[in-house]
Amino acid sequence: MKRARKSEMPLEIVRLGERIKHAIERKELKVREVSHDAGMDVENLRKYIAGTQEMKVSTLLRIASALDMNAAELVDSLEKGFKK
Repeated sequence: MKRARKSEMPLEIVRLGERIKHAIERKELKVREVSHDAGMDVENLRKYIAGTQEMKVSTLLRIASALDMNAAELVDSLEKGFKK
């Protein structure tokens, strides 16, 4: 049985996943190649891309490195909508 999320995923997390997906497509890579280069499980990367799982900053840095990008390129201009 799948666990229900306590709160809705912030839109910024979904947009970050979209940016990662577009970077992978633009560089003509496969998700499994990026996950391997980032030293992570491919299923976790798929969750990040789908915007269904939040990631640590260290994970973002590893993904950006695997894409040969600066992490700032992925997060630049994301709206500041994180509310407590």
